[in-house]
Amino acid sequence: MMIRIPGQSGKDLCDSNIGVTRRDVLRVGGSSMLGMSLGAMLQAKSAQAGESTSGGWGKAKSVILCYLQGGPSHLDLWDPKEGTPDNVKSVFKPIDTKIPGVQFTELLPQLAQVIDKATLIRSMAYTPNGLFNHTAAIYQMMTGYTTDKVSPSGQLEPPSPKDFPNFGSNIIRLKPPTVPMLPFVMLPRPLQESNVVGKAGTAGFLGKAYDPYYLYPSGGDMDMKKMERINVSDLEMRADVYGGRMQRRAKLRDVINKGMPEVEKAVKDYNLNEYYEQALTLISSGRARDAFAIEQEPRDLRDRYGRNTFGQSCLLARRLVEAGTRVVEVVWPKVANSDNHSWDVHADLSRRMKNQSGPMLDNGLATLIGDLDERGLLEETLVVAVGEFGRSPQRGVSTSGNSNSDDGRDHWPYCYTALVAGAGIKRGYVHGKSDQTASAPLEDPVHPGQLLATIYESFGIAPDTIMRNHLNQPRELVKAESVPALFA
Repeated sequence: MMIRIPGQSGKDLCDSNIGVTRRDVLRVGGSSMLGMSLGAMLQAKSAQAGESTSGGWGKAKSVILCYLQGGPSHLDLWDPKEGTPDNVKSVFKPIDTKIPGVQFTELLPQLAQVIDKATLIRSMAYTPNGLFNHTAAIYQMMTGYTTDKVSPSGQLEPPSPKDFPNFGSNIIRLKPPTVPMLPFVMLPRPLQESNVVGKAGTAGFLGKAYDPYYLYPSGGDMDMKKMERINVSDLEMRADVYGGRMQRRAKLRDVINKGMPEVEKAVKDYNLNEYYEQALTLISSGRARDAFAIEQEPRDLRDRYGRNTFGQSCLLARRLVEAGTRVVEVVWPKVANSDNHSWDVHADLSRRMKNQSGPMLDNGLATLIGDLDERGLLEETLVVAVGEFGRSPQRGVSTSGNSNSDDGRDHWPYCYTALVAGAGIKRGYVHGKSDQTASAPLEDPVHPGQLLATIYESFGIAPDTIMRNHLNQPRELVKAESVPALFA
């Protein structure tokens, strides 16, 4: 990102003899990734920060969502069942965890050793209404709402300014950061099903000011070294603009204010100096840029996270919240409906989960929870791991119109598992219970909207707080209540 203050060419704008006309504009960088000027973004982010947000426990200062797009198989990860038919029972052996009586499969040995720091929700569930495929289900999970334009298969139109906002956008609108740091970061790839890219990953009708900072390193989904090529040049000053010189240029605002009394009068209530200073500080301090320097981490710690896209994204998420970012969304690094390490295991489940997705999740998520806890950050950082649905109890059957091999499971929104940890969430707790085949909740079902409501409550934001859509109509953040039993 660069600071540009148009004036007479060939002269340093610190010079006192330079005249400023009404056409001269004070502007902070035009990063296409941010979508608008940084000063305007910061102004908009604080516009409604003073609204009443009663309710909630309010211990969270940041949230990291590990979004497992594609829909992981709960039966083959963290809710295995014994004494079931062969076409239901997982091909992976069960193992004990740090919670007495709770088992995972052999795919999650490290997570089994840190689950006593977290809560499992084994009763996530909803009844699909055009939500059987990924995009529509992702939209519901990320926004708390369903969309009007949804086909029976679940496919949607591309992102629209009329969309409901991603929950992260709501959080940073109501709880902007208190330090000069990027408020909301999404990485390492967009939410995606087929050619529908980025749906539910924007601020929608809140406006681009609340969009996340998108960090999508170059390279395909199979490129496990892409996090080595992080490019945040838009957060750097131009080489010919030194920090001191840029700070001196800020004095030009006084000249502009004196020369434009009518503009000064028009914006007198908008604290433009404050927003300019925030934008200036974000760039000149280098805080945001430095947070992305994962190469500064010890080699052994990077190895523990896993030298792959998901593992290094989890490590970066920790660095970002440590630096003051409010919301980090780590999107599983594979198109939702695809092959290899995608969770969409319609076929070849045994090999893919054992050799690809399972180890990536186990290393990355377990190390993230342990690392946050060791640093004392878990007390104020909420960690959530969830997908848009689970997988069918029976292998080889079709529940969504997709074909499935004998070694594959189809989509299943009726029962699945989520993990939550930190920020006042109970440790070593299992909420809800699935039936004998993990087909439906036996106890305490939790709707995706309730999980979002719980995230809001963890920040001290009431889920029924009102926002205004593109038609200026009042809408609740989410039409659901939180789950108090999850909090200690």
